Amino acid sequence: MDIVNRYYPQRIVCLTEETTELLYLLGEQERIVGISGFTVRPPRARKEKPKVSAFTSAKIDRILDLEPDLVLGFSDLQADIAAQLIRAGLAVHIFNQRSVAEIFEMMWMLGAMVGAADRTVRLINEMQQGLAAIEQSASALPHRPRILFEEWNEPLISAIGWVSELITLAGGEDCFAELGRERSAKGRIIADPAEVVRRAPDIIIGSWCGKRFWPEQVRAREGWDSVPAVRHGQLHEIKSCDILQPGPAALTDGVRQLHEIIRRWAASQS
Repeated sequence: MDIVNRYYPQRIVCLTEETTELLYLLGEQERIVGISGFTVRPPRARKEKPKVSAFTSAKIDRILDLEPDLVLGFSDLQADIAAQLIRAGLAVHIFNQRSVAEIFEMMWMLGAMVGAADRTVRLINEMQQGLAAIEQSASALPHRPRILFEEWNEPLISAIGWVSELITLAGGEDCFAELGRERSAKGRIIADPAEVVRRAPDIIIGSWCGKRFWPEQVRAREGWDSVPAVRHGQLHEIKSCDILQPGPAALTDGVRQLHEIIRRWAASQS
């Protein structure tokens, strides 16, 4: 090990998927010694790395046995896990990105933490170019559909900040954009489902945070038969691993799926 690299973390536990995916994209996967059990990106991570946590719980003893020199987590929902690990003497960094800009900031910071700044810059530039291409394509669409993005169904929770931004970038209008500015899930609860009927989304996209989206459940909601998206069969799913992890997936596969749904809707209007 060279004298510079020895000062970067060598044994990293990732409590959420986005940091795992980023480290793999940077070619730094050998540093990872433990991952979240919810990790599906990249698929090989599940085969190669021990699973040591869910989202709000973790196998503290198992993590300690791995002797990590850095544990990475996300948001206040992992604060209790972080506190336990800190009290046990581990170094912990909790990211809290909620916007596209903050996702890029997270990527840059993590890349710097592992001594991969140059590769991170190239990856960020590549992703920004991809977003710019989608935005340019979206600007040519003749109509911008109103979109309800469901992060959860009971209670009904609308799009988190980065998803709301990506809807706009991909050519749509988030029906509940004002809720996207709320950092907590509680702040994004649509208390009155009748408000969805009043806002009349053209497209409904379900990403029910780890469980399957059921269009028939949406169609069965009282009064929703008058919603344009329901009436015209514009009920779609984007898997949560592709759009609800605040990292590379959302800025690549997630936004591309959003744009394709919107593009097909626009084509159906002509």
